[in-house]
Amino acid sequence: MANLVFGLVRNIRESIRDLLPIVLVVAVFQYGVLQQPLPEPGRLLGGTVLVILGLTLFVQGLQLGLFPLGEQLAFGFARKGSVAWLLLFAFALGFGTTVAEPALVAVAGEAAQVASHAGVIGADAAARSAYAANLRATVAVAVGVALVVGVMRIIRGWSLPYLIAGGYIVVVILTPFAPRDIVGIAYDSGGVTTSTVTVPLVTALGVGLASSIKGRNPLVDGFGLIAFASLTPIIFVLVFGMLYR
Repeated sequence: MANLVFGLVRNIRESIRDLLPIVLVVAVFQYGVLQQPLPEPGRLLGGTVLVILGLTLFVQGLQLGLFPLGEQLAFGFARKGSVAWLLLFAFALGFGTTVAEPALVAVAGEAAQVASHAGVIGADAAARSAYAANLRATVAVAVGVALVVGVMRIIRGWSLPYLIAGGYIVVVILTPFAPRDIVGIAYDSGGVTTSTVTVPLVTALGVGLASSIKGRNPLVDGFGLIAFASLTPIIFVLVFGMLYR
């Protein structure tokens, strides 16, 4: 219990330290450049306190639950010795965490609204809902495929720079052929997938798997899955845009 309290206090200090530069930047520009008082300072202060508490609890939850869980699952599959089950788990993990990603939900909904106003899809709610759902599913499948490739890289020892460079070459080739209205969404989708839900479990999976395989270095081989999870959605969404037209 004492360790839990100590860890919580430490995370609160770190959250305040991490947010302090943002607060200073806002204060300098608000008072020094705009020369205006902050609107509703009491409300802003309360919101800042809630952000600190939320960030602290989130980090604490990662340390207590998600990171150990991801590493334990990776060790378990490695001991089981079944590559097929490991790859299936990697795909399911990527798909499931991405579908639940709040940032992706927000971006897909906004993309559907804009596409509707631009006349790309119908103006009714059903068309917008279907477009957003298909976009989310496309990105989720892309992240699932990314984790499968990333896990195979760890198992086989493939070169990360070559795979990433090859993936971005595909992006460059596909971009001129994709509809202009999908290119920005595709490029943004790579960033929103690697957020609060996806990153902790994916990182723990990579580090745990690299730690459990003989001859693999967790620092060298355990990281890189997030790079795949950021890259493949761009490719899949570009293709999604071409097929949706």
